[in-house]
Amino acid sequence: MGFKEKIHHLFNQEDLNFLLTNRLPRIWLTRFMGRFSKIEIPWVKDASIGIWKFFSDLDLSEAKKENFTSMHDCFTRELKPGLRPINPSHRVLSSPVDAIVGAFGTIQGDQLFQAKGLNYRLEDLLGLEENLKDWHGGYFVTLRLTSSMYHRFHAPYNGKVEKIRYFSGDTWNVNPIALKRVEKLFCKNERAFIQYQLEDTSPLPPQKIAMVPVAAILVASIHFNFLNVMFHLKYTGPNNMTCDSRFEKGQEMGRFEQGSTIILLTPPGWSLDSRLQNGSRIKMGESLLVWTE
Repeated sequence: MGFKEKIHHLFNQEDLNFLLTNRLPRIWLTRFMGRFSKIEIPWVKDASIGIWKFFSDLDLSEAKKENFTSMHDCFTRELKPGLRPINPSHRVLSSPVDAIVGAFGTIQGDQLFQAKGLNYRLEDLLGLEENLKDWHGGYFVTLRLTSSMYHRFHAPYNGKVEKIRYFSGDTWNVNPIALKRVEKLFCKNERAFIQYQLEDTSPLPPQKIAMVPVAAILVASIHFNFLNVMFHLKYTGPNNMTCDSRFEKGQEMGRFEQGSTIILLTPPGWSLDSRLQNGSRIKMGESLLVWTE
């Protein structure tokens, strides 16, 4: 086993990984990284990206730019045009992100599955202001972005954003190790609730879905292309915003400042594409959920 493999093996030990990514001052580190990542001194940028590559599977061959001004510029990179074809089927919700498929399934009453033995409630995720009955018996899927992935998110279907609600919170890591140990983790972290009305297109009846981008350690800023605000740890409101922003399927909606998780909620009638399972990798634009009725 080479030096790089030994280092990766060491940091993949669950107890050490959880200690280093959760028991340190998470919010302080996140604010520090937000500033540090934007430093445009060439040697700082090059060293930072080099270390990032060493500890991950970062591949910049798909990036639209060849040179970056900072590590932050690299994190939020665009892709070369045409690399993410969008599934055109009216029966398909395409993946809004490049991600790893996590927990998924039917919403049982108001319960969603986080990890073995750990559930969380809709009201803890979305807040009591939301009409939670809209989602009872529906479907959910968790999409986890790793640090090296493309970090922009896109519309899963033709439609429009009707409202956004922002929740200030913590910055727990959202990797599988933390999900097995921290109850209601997604409900504790900084996040936003996006209500998205699908376009009335046969065979779908009129319906809305929800997208919940969840921030994490080192990743506590969420940018939406259609709003003049940036949600971050020092954001003070307003937290509820009505919108009327229309998107074509696959159109960019916003980005994480680094990467994290998106939870997608639908009413009944949807299920995960049969080619996918927990741990599957999916790219933005590929079939994620299929209308089964």
